[in-house]
Amino acid sequence: MKIYKDIFSGDEMFSDTYKIKLVDDVIYEVYAKYVSRKHGEVQIEGSNPSAEEADEGTDEAVESGVDVVLNHRLVETGFDKKGYTVYLKDYMKRLVAKLEETKPDQVEIFKSNTQKAMKDILGRFKELQFFTGESMDADGIIGLMEYRDIEGESTPVLMFFKHGLEEEKF
Repeated sequence: MKIYKDIFSGDEMFSDTYKIKLVDDVIYEVYAKYVSRKHGEVQIEGSNPSAEEADEGTDEAVESGVDVVLNHRLVETGFDKKGYTVYLKDYMKRLVAKLEETKPDQVEIFKSNTQKAMKDILGRFKELQFFTGESMDADGIIGLMEYRDIEGESTPVLMFFKHGLEEEKF
């Protein structure tokens, strides 16, 4: 399994247990699901709760949300278009500087392909939700999410800059 972490904050953003598509060699699209589950519930395949557990009569807290967001403890944040543009310009400068140090062969790919991808994404700005990692580090990567109609279902799709992530194998 691979975990994708923000190169600036070290926060986990997603893993390869989800369907992932690389767009224009710069944006990872992560296809998620909306789920409801008991708070703190860990389901182990083949186990059944005992009759005692079922009769405890306690109120169960249920959490609902997008599985990637819940599982990786992403935190929703808000932006207006001007604020996001300011964040994006600063983030791009820091990311290019980091790439020049670590992966100089990727700088031109990132610069040329990112503009096209972001122009398309910013055209849908009003439909986007924004997520930071668990640490809520404002200098880190901001994941974008939109709902798309895929095979007749409204599917949450998260988007992250490939170059702003590092893969960690488990």
